Amino acid sequence: MVSQEQIKALTSRKDELYKFIGIKEKQGEADTYETESQQNEFWDNPKEAQVLLKKLSTLKSWLKSYNAVVNNIDELAVLLELEASEEELDIQLEKTKDSVEELEFKNMLSAEEDSLSAIMTINPGAGGTEGQDWAEMLMRMYLMWGEKNKYKVKTLDIQKAEPVGIKSVTIEIEGDFAFGHLKGENGVHRLVRISPFDSNAKRHTTFASVFVYPLADESIEINLDTSEISWDTFRASGAGGQGVNKTESAVRLKHKPTGITIENSESRSQLENKAKAIQLLKSQLYELEIRKKQEEKNKLEGSKKKIEWGSQIRSYVLHPYKMVKDLRTSHESSNPEKILDGDLNAFIKAYLMEFGQK
Repeated sequence: MVSQEQIKALTSRKDELYKFIGIKEKQGEADTYETESQQNEFWDNPKEAQVLLKKLSTLKSWLKSYNAVVNNIDELAVLLELEASEEELDIQLEKTKDSVEELEFKNMLSAEEDSLSAIMTINPGAGGTEGQDWAEMLMRMYLMWGEKNKYKVKTLDIQKAEPVGIKSVTIEIEGDFAFGHLKGENGVHRLVRISPFDSNAKRHTTFASVFVYPLADESIEINLDTSEISWDTFRASGAGGQGVNKTESAVRLKHKPTGITIENSESRSQLENKAKAIQLLKSQLYELEIRKKQEEKNKLEGSKKKIEWGSQIRSYVLHPYKMVKDLRTSHESSNPEKILDGDLNAFIKAYLMEFGQK
């Protein structure tokens, strides 16, 4: 039975979120951007206009989520006052709780970079065919996750392996808060199974690494010295026959100060591939700055929760039992097939609720 105490508790959570998220400030910013977007000269600088509209869209998303909470609590209070049926009250209570929890979860994604699209690279560990196959399984898992969550996913560069699997892949996951959701996937993923490539049917342990970083857009200022960049061009690999690229459209960028190397073969145009490679370089440099700031913040706060980039984060066991377990949050599932089909949201949420913004 719904009570006034439950409404008061939900209202208290709503009021805390109002302060944590900074709804008043976000509303003020949104009003300012809205006014600017209606000026006659707004589109005189299309690049700046697009940046402003993206910021406005993000702010409106926060305000919409908060207003949904307010409206649901008000509706619940009205139904209780009107002595609505228990069924109506229970339905509205669940709807209200869901909206509050959704906003609390969204608060875990309030870092500046969280709202950006994401770039993901996957590489197999040692182990030859077994590792290459595992890397391709992970690629499929994230592609399916992207599709299920309505993100636009495309492969920027892939190096196929023989006889199966991949040597490396770079994927772009485009959409609001893609990086915020996927940032916890950084690290080493471990697979335990009976290898389909072992004639003796022995159990194998295999590793692959996943690296995720935010895709820098026009709102991110990164200054590059072009003299510190070198280029190589080569033919993009294909499936053979007419699928082979006969021109050297694929590019390899090397950034001397950091040692970052980026390959891109997304387009048949070398110029387009170079432009994308520059964007990916800026994105990785931006990620390095984020990491430095986080390390400094952890030192100042004396944080005991240390998240190692590149450390083992999750185990996927297919034999002798079935279990996927996150080693940081202890969240687990006994249905690895479902997880490998892209059903990752419970793991993502568990990570963000423990390590995300507060």
